Amino acid sequence: MSRAGQPAEASDLIDIDELIAAYYDRKPDASVPAQRVAFGTSGHRGSSLSTSFNEDHILATTQAIADYRAEQGITGPLFLGRDTHGLSLPAERSAIEVLVANGVDVRTDARDSWVPTPALSHAILAYNTALRRAQGPGEHAGRADGIVVTPSHNPPRDGGFKYNPPHGGPADTDATGWIADRANAYIEAGLEGVRRTRAADIPDDAVGSYDFREGYVADLENIIDVEAIKKAGIRIGADPLGGASVEYWALIGERYGLDLTVVNPDVDPTWRFMTLDWDEKIRMDPSSPSAMASLVARRDEYDILTGNDADADRHGIVTPDAGLMNPNHYLAVAIDYLYANRPQWPSDAAIGKTLVSSMIIDRVAEALGRRLLEVPVGFKWFVPGLLDGSVAFGGEESAGASFLRFDGSVWTTDKDGILLCLLAAEILAVTGKTPSQRYAELESEFGASAYQRVDAPATPAQKAALGKLAPEAVSATELAGEPITAKLSHAPGNGAAIGGLKVQTEHAWFAARPSGTEDVYKLYAESLRGPEHLAEVQAEARAVVSEALGGA
Repeated sequence: MSRAGQPAEASDLIDIDELIAAYYDRKPDASVPAQRVAFGTSGHRGSSLSTSFNEDHILATTQAIADYRAEQGITGPLFLGRDTHGLSLPAERSAIEVLVANGVDVRTDARDSWVPTPALSHAILAYNTALRRAQGPGEHAGRADGIVVTPSHNPPRDGGFKYNPPHGGPADTDATGWIADRANAYIEAGLEGVRRTRAADIPDDAVGSYDFREGYVADLENIIDVEAIKKAGIRIGADPLGGASVEYWALIGERYGLDLTVVNPDVDPTWRFMTLDWDEKIRMDPSSPSAMASLVARRDEYDILTGNDADADRHGIVTPDAGLMNPNHYLAVAIDYLYANRPQWPSDAAIGKTLVSSMIIDRVAEALGRRLLEVPVGFKWFVPGLLDGSVAFGGEESAGASFLRFDGSVWTTDKDGILLCLLAAEILAVTGKTPSQRYAELESEFGASAYQRVDAPATPAQKAALGKLAPEAVSATELAGEPITAKLSHAPGNGAAIGGLKVQTEHAWFAARPSGTEDVYKLYAESLRGPEHLAEVQAEARAVVSEALGGA
């Protein structure tokens, strides 16, 4: 019997001492692919126990980032934050040793505490905005950037290391590719060329500080109607899931006088208080019904319950009437509400969605009379639009989003789970309806969405072929009884390659993308005609993909 959704037991917990010892003791072999530095959509991730996230990785990667800064002429401060994973503090200390040795103006948390990803993005943008106001438009050498040490929602054994350049959002593939190549070269050379000042030799004034929490929380009134939430007396239960947002939620409630309870203030790098995810692993995914089971059980105690992952870039919304909302459903409601209740937003600002997000969003955008910007998977694609205001909202189906301030200016260019959780309370306060009640109205208007992502086996050769498929490879003209209206290998919003294929009809679509880490491909599918039609779409999608791959 599956233990998904059940409380973690002692046998599920990692040995923190062993994890940290392995960080320092194990040395990666750059000739082994699994032990090399490799940046995914959210930085380099791995575990010290599998020799994929160790001291050498962080020393080499930090030196590569220092080299990249010099190459790009970035001379301003580098903001450095960490989450609550067991490997995050050792990695932060390693990074400081290299940054100080390279003469970087590094700034860590003033409280020596945890820093959510959105708070770090906010800090970078606040600094660079002030710089532009002082020096005028253009790119300035004194721009700030940042590093956040986090593997996001990954299990406790993992570590992560993510670079955010001066635009405040996730680095693009050009930057991460350059940094990874340089880091692996340092590892291959036995760290020759890596500058390092041991912690004991770092002067007290060599590392600056910044109050990430104060800067972020004090600014929330410029993007969320906290007064409406307070006046309506919305009872909020916020669960940081043992992550970096725990002290932020406490201050938010205190500063704005909200009826807000941090339902679980515990921080423990083993995450012994979690319920197990779908695969019986401990994973801090606020969009997972299994990981959020203990919170869902308390849904009648609050008007809105929320969850965040370890670095608070993802959100989970629990309502008394529906339990945990599907991330796609909540994105649709958030867009529907925001574009109707932010009169100062640019009238031509687009709605940003990844191409594997629900087509209910397409219907909402059409009803609002707004342009839809459909991009490949990855929040980095929303960064330019959020910066210049041409995109007012950008969201991913994996429960990550951000949007503009009341005045239409940028807030963060990385995902902000705290923000989206507070928005759920604002929606209830202003409309009198929970987000799930509003979603039911949207479905009655646009059709009931049946959506699922499944993994299917694929050889390395098939994965490579799938990533390069052209629309012409699909010979089918119908999908589940409907004419095919589009075959896409590039995103319609920005023309960027999607690394796979998307096929759509009037009421359904599927997308197939190869996994970057496993011998599978990811099959996303949705139907507005119910679960039975979705099953037809999925069956035919597998056949279409199989035929398109041919002999690969």
